[in-house]
Amino acid sequence: MAGYGWSMQEKFMTYRGHAKAISILGLPLIGGHLAQMAIGVTDTVMLGWYSVETLAAGVLGSTYFFTLFLFGAGFAWAVMPMVASQAAEGDDLGLRRTTRMGLWLSLGYALLAMPLMIWSRPILDLLGQDPNVADLAANYLRVAAWGVIPALVVMVLKSYLAALERTQVVLWITVLAAITNALANWALIFGNWGAPEMGIMGAAVASVLTQSVSLVGVVLYAIRVFPQHRMFHRFWRADIEMLRRVFKLGLPIGLTSLCEVGLFAASTLMMGWLGTIPLAAHGIAVQLASITFMVHLGLSNVATIRAGNAYGRSDWNHMARGAHMATLMSLGAAFLTILLFFGLPELLLSAFMQENEPARQEIVAIGIGLLAMAALFQLVDGAQVIALGMLRGIQDTTVPMVMAAFSYWAVGIPCSYLLGFVFGFDGLGVWAGLVVGLATASVLLMWRFWKVSFARLKTGAKPAVAPA
Repeated sequence: MAGYGWSMQEKFMTYRGHAKAISILGLPLIGGHLAQMAIGVTDTVMLGWYSVETLAAGVLGSTYFFTLFLFGAGFAWAVMPMVASQAAEGDDLGLRRTTRMGLWLSLGYALLAMPLMIWSRPILDLLGQDPNVADLAANYLRVAAWGVIPALVVMVLKSYLAALERTQVVLWITVLAAITNALANWALIFGNWGAPEMGIMGAAVASVLTQSVSLVGVVLYAIRVFPQHRMFHRFWRADIEMLRRVFKLGLPIGLTSLCEVGLFAASTLMMGWLGTIPLAAHGIAVQLASITFMVHLGLSNVATIRAGNAYGRSDWNHMARGAHMATLMSLGAAFLTILLFFGLPELLLSAFMQENEPARQEIVAIGIGLLAMAALFQLVDGAQVIALGMLRGIQDTTVPMVMAAFSYWAVGIPCSYLLGFVFGFDGLGVWAGLVVGLATASVLLMWRFWKVSFARLKTGAKPAVAPA
């Protein structure tokens, strides 16, 4: 479908051509992820300027929010490979049905997730967090919960647009959201420009406002640019067959995301057991590692889109070359990150705190060690998310979910606990467990794509999980 950016010339694309195509499609996606990440970084920096206790509560509250959010985002991720494949086949009706039912599932999940956020305090208490930090985090979540509905709808529509190669608008809408969030945080956390000083509650209000602005922008763009899809015409009409297909593909993706974010959420809880200062250092280190991870995630999205397109055209040579190049580009980004984390750790950590913060030196001392561990898992973290992207592109999600769950929960979390608490390495031990879990996932998922799923495709067999 030339109208969606696909060309038969791609069938004969060289590795250099793949690198160029991945860059053109991927740079806006990477920029969009970085802009999205800037929202979280802005929250962390400004809450850190407000107080260390507020920073710790913000880390705890946002981790709780995104654990629930990313599970629901599985339905949005499912839309991307399905729409990419349907666009390659010229199936406008199919891609509309897919996106609509992705929206249905996301909205339904959001309504189920909100009570867990609004009444989160008993859960935080059960998780053994400091009472003062838990109280602040629960207050944050009572407001932030209302943002999960627009956030999930935006995720679905971004996946729909990205699959149609409209990645630049995904970038600009996210940049607009990041600017909105920064301005709202500055006003509401600190009471600037005549606004009330709300502390952590200001960050929560800013978050809901930001997600609402993103929703308006992405809906208006989708209606204006693709009116032929009539995305919201008779939106209330059910499509049970497509609902099942999106659910079948999206549920394993959501569970995989939940397992991965659960690995980091568990590490956050363990750092919370070590105290407020280790938790604050952990929050800063996670933010820095997450920023660099956005490069790999953007490349993973490109791998999903291009593998989905090749899947729709049954072009396995094109798929293999594209997968090789995406993996190589991810490795290159990982090496640059390793140099950065080992070379400038104190400068990076200090940006998240004021000069006169009493606990500044303690946080930096802990954070330097954590960034060293983050540098170690750059290679394996990039490899595992690229593998997941390629597998999603060919709509193979169930077995990868099991592999990811085993790697993160049966390997990563126990290793974090053993190294951190049983062997007494504290925060470094907790993060070493992350390295082990992510390394296990990268090996298993790469093996799954190349030795099982792709090998099956070359023989003419579709993955067992592909929609009928």
